[in-house]
Amino acid sequence: MSQAVAIITDRVRERVRREGVDLSVVGVAERYVRDEVRRYSERALGGSVPLLVDEGQATSLVIATLTGYGPLQRYFDDPGVEEIWINAPDKIFIARDGVPELTDLELSDGEIRDLVERMLQSSGRRVDLSSPFVDSSLPDGSRLHVVIPDITARHWSVNIRKFAKRIRSLQQLVELESLPHQAAEFLRMCVLSGQNILVSGATQSGKTTLLNALLSSARVSERIVTVEETFELDLSARDTVSMQCRQPSLEGTGEVGLRRLIKEALRMRPDRLVVGEVREAESLDLLIALNSGLPGMCSIHANSARDALAKLCTLPLLAGRNIDSDFVVPTVASCIDIVVHCELARSGKRRVTEIIAPSGQTAGSTIEASGIFALRGNLLEPTGGYPSKTSKFRASGFDPAAVLSGVRL
Repeated sequence: MSQAVAIITDRVRERVRREGVDLSVVGVAERYVRDEVRRYSERALGGSVPLLVDEGQATSLVIATLTGYGPLQRYFDDPGVEEIWINAPDKIFIARDGVPELTDLELSDGEIRDLVERMLQSSGRRVDLSSPFVDSSLPDGSRLHVVIPDITARHWSVNIRKFAKRIRSLQQLVELESLPHQAAEFLRMCVLSGQNILVSGATQSGKTTLLNALLSSARVSERIVTVEETFELDLSARDTVSMQCRQPSLEGTGEVGLRRLIKEALRMRPDRLVVGEVREAESLDLLIALNSGLPGMCSIHANSARDALAKLCTLPLLAGRNIDSDFVVPTVASCIDIVVHCELARSGKRRVTEIIAPSGQTAGSTIEASGIFALRGNLLEPTGGYPSKTSKFRASGFDPAAVLSGVRL
């Protein structure tokens, strides 16, 4: 089959070059491929080329090679596959529902390079010896990350985190049992009252999905500005501006980082600022923005909700020697209202495992916080604690006790 697909693909490409057609036009690729598959089958009957076992499968593979992502296209088309990664030509993995599995697919080093180049075409980004890392968005919103030798030992390392439109609200997370209805109602109240929310968790724990779901609860009239390293958030809000970082050019100029984007976002009249993920010194710019009264959200890698607060107190120190913890710790304590921690279980299930509310007070370098929801067994349940900072709730006409006490709004 692979030999037949290669022959048909080459014949289609030759015909396209000769006739000067555009394969991106709807229906053109399919028509040309079907023509060449038919001709190939006729030649195969004469014994000049190997017989095709499945003409339909061959047609799909050739179309995917010409207009999609070749042998990987079937995993892009499979809604159950959420991530694809390549460690070596014979080590290609996928993940379904958080559980990894090794595929039987094998590619050559050249095929992997060709696929990466095709994926990067729409973004204008590059990967080469001078820039051995690339982080980019695919046209469908999926996220691509590539590392090449000599950073990697021998083969190109490729990771594709597929873009999924399945989770668009807190209610959907409730239906998936990622969090209970009571916790979802509390978080919805937090969003509507303009609380500053920090979402924490490990890689692939569902932080971005939760951010999307939280933002779906925002008022229709809100203007939301998002900044990310690469586009991952997919908001349904009416008034949204999304910005991503830009890598430097071949001359080393033109780079745009998160710190610059946060500053530009403040000039765009946002009602809510969202930073996809804070990793370094941009956390200082975010804190300054939140300290000015602008509601915001962001995510951060951490092992627990309290670890997330501690990390957010450390990252701003990377901004320079004139920044010290005497400024940062009280600022984090006063700015961050709610921390939601996500977890990816061994079974592949993603869930919220903890919600805490900083009190605004500090004890040395530690920020005091009340547990609002915590795991008891396998259930996320209210702890009996309440947020200490209630001014934003009152200003918006909400009472957290109406949800936390179990009374429906």
